[in-house]
Amino acid sequence: MLTVVDWSSSAMKALLIAHKILISSAVIFFVFFALWELKNYFDANDFWALFRASLYFLVAVGFGIYLKNLKRWYQ
Repeated sequence: MLTVVDWSSSAMKALLIAHKILISSAVIFFVFFALWELKNYFDANDFWALFRASLYFLVAVGFGIYLKNLKRWYQ
């Protein structure tokens, strides 16, 4: 059976706010981690560090897109 969730209730709003906070912190973490790996690439000229930095930036962008569209998906 499919149930409809009432997103206007205070409990659901609190859950959505907590989710936004966690996703925002994940975006900040992955951007920082990508910059750290980019520094490792420039220090050691390691190709894999550049690959990891690119991957972490992509993950941060993906989380950012998800965060931006979160309000639209859960109306």
